[in-house]
Amino acid sequence: MNKNPERLFGIIGYPLGHAFSPVYFNKKFETEGIDARYDYFEIPDIGDLMEVIAENPNLVGFNVTIPYKQQVMQYLDELDGDAEQIGAVNVVKIIRGETDNDFRLKGYNSDFLGFMDSIKPLLTKSDKNALILGTGGASKAVEQGLKRLGLKTTLVSRTAREGVITYDDLTPEVMADNQVIVNTTPVGMYPNVDDCAPVPFELVTPGHLCFDVIYNPEKTRFMQLAEERGARVHNGKEMLFGQAVAAWNIWNNPAD
Repeated sequence: MNKNPERLFGIIGYPLGHAFSPVYFNKKFETEGIDARYDYFEIPDIGDLMEVIAENPNLVGFNVTIPYKQQVMQYLDELDGDAEQIGAVNVVKIIRGETDNDFRLKGYNSDFLGFMDSIKPLLTKSDKNALILGTGGASKAVEQGLKRLGLKTTLVSRTAREGVITYDDLTPEVMADNQVIVNTTPVGMYPNVDDCAPVPFELVTPGHLCFDVIYNPEKTRFMQLAEERGARVHNGKEMLFGQAVAAWNIWNNPAD
């Protein structure tokens, strides 16, 4: 009897030295006796994606991380409703046909689910408005999650444009009105652990919640400076676990 080929999962991004998913999933497969493997697909250009799929006919699905959460969408045949609304994808399911060349790619976003589950217990009744640092793929998921939780959001970037304020616009009034601050940029991620978004930390108070989606290091410079001002701080590790669980459910959902 021929054994079915080992199922393969993976993550695409560049660089991938910080990736959490391979460790999480390979440990899951080992402890639960699942005949599968999770691999790194570090591609310097999103155009290399189709080659990765062609070279790995047992690839069932993959995660997407920086900088491809938006770029990957041009290669997808279908989008889940939440992913379409967010405008970014971090989970792709490969729906195979009869041959290796017969497949469809469907994109999802599980980041916002993991984020919601992580931040919800930290919010207080007075948390009504939030600043989101960054405008990339992660910011879209965070924005969706905060809106679902009933918060009004404002995007912050180094460059001003419609619907986006700059760090120079973070006046005492703005900081006082926005008690939740979420960093969705890669600034401060390992190995650049001394870097930090230019937030006016002198205006941060014990009433603020400063959430960093980065999980390596566990306490970023952003979190350290906020904590010194008495703010509540939290990193993105729980968010990662939550999105990973959601990704596994997506890949194993026979409905698609």
